[in-house]
Amino acid sequence: MKIRLSRQGTIPRDPGTPAISVLKKVFEIVRKEGEVSLLLTDDPTIRELNREYRGRDRSTDVLSFALNEGDFPDPAPEMWGDIVISVECALRQAEAYGHSFETEMARLLIHGALHLIGYDHETTEYEAERMRKRESGILRTLEKEGLVRP
Repeated sequence: MKIRLSRQGTIPRDPGTPAISVLKKVFEIVRKEGEVSLLLTDDPTIRELNREYRGRDRSTDVLSFALNEGDFPDPAPEMWGDIVISVECALRQAEAYGHSFETEMARLLIHGALHLIGYDHETTEYEAERMRKRESGILRTLEKEGLVRP
């Protein structure tokens, strides 16, 4: 699995190397190979992307852009797409949820990766529950293997 990491904006804490390890493990767990682009950014940048691509003028925690959607229905089979994470938002959510920053980053990486491989919590309640269960299972595996601390 190849992860292309980039950074944009003002990032208060850089989880770059651990994020790559976690994302590689997530794709190993779901038995997918290929390439993913990961952008670590701030609230203003993710808000701009959310407004431009989803029509929602607000910041968010994670965005995923699967290359098998929209204008790219038949991408190279090894290229999954892009995951964008607001590190600022991840820090706030970790504090609000009472868990570590590493756990929150892992949760967002898992969520983004699942979107890239076809999970979608916005279609039906069944799909939302299916995605939540898969996220929880992957997070438990990451914790057991010591890649994430609770």
